[in-house]
Amino acid sequence: MNVSRHALSFLTISALASLLALSGCNRGSLPRNIGQMAPDFSITDNGHTVRLSQFRGQVVLLNFWATWCPPCLEELPSLLDLHHRMPQMVILAVSVDTDADAYHAFLRDNHVDLLDVRDPSQKSNHLYGTVQFPETYVIDKSGHLRRKFVGAQDWISPSILRYLTSISAQK
Repeated sequence: MNVSRHALSFLTISALASLLALSGCNRGSLPRNIGQMAPDFSITDNGHTVRLSQFRGQVVLLNFWATWCPPCLEELPSLLDLHHRMPQMVILAVSVDTDADAYHAFLRDNHVDLLDVRDPSQKSNHLYGTVQFPETYVIDKSGHLRRKFVGAQDWISPSILRYLTSISAQK
């Protein structure tokens, strides 16, 4: 009887510790840094350097993804469609792929024509606390984080289009 009480106490404490640990995870759509300045970064890929701050004055959809990520591939067609529907918004896709040749072949073979850079060091996504993909951040014209999307999205759904249109219309 004593052993089962100890086992039950251990399981209860373990469960509570797990819940507390999970409550600190930042995978929700409203991370703690909403309203703060988006962390700036610079990535050089294939001889081309992109700095997030160069897009100040424009709404930026910052998408962290990888070619080996099934949910990333699931959302890619609608992300490309959004890119063509809202050319006034910058979509910056940051891939964490390590194989440069496979990554560039994927972009070519799938006609990915949005702004995409490869950050195999994963320094940029770690600035945002992103370690699971895809995760996407909406950054307003003044460079502040406004929203976080977790997992694959239908980027041309009416609710997302309304939201992005309203953010783009703000001064």
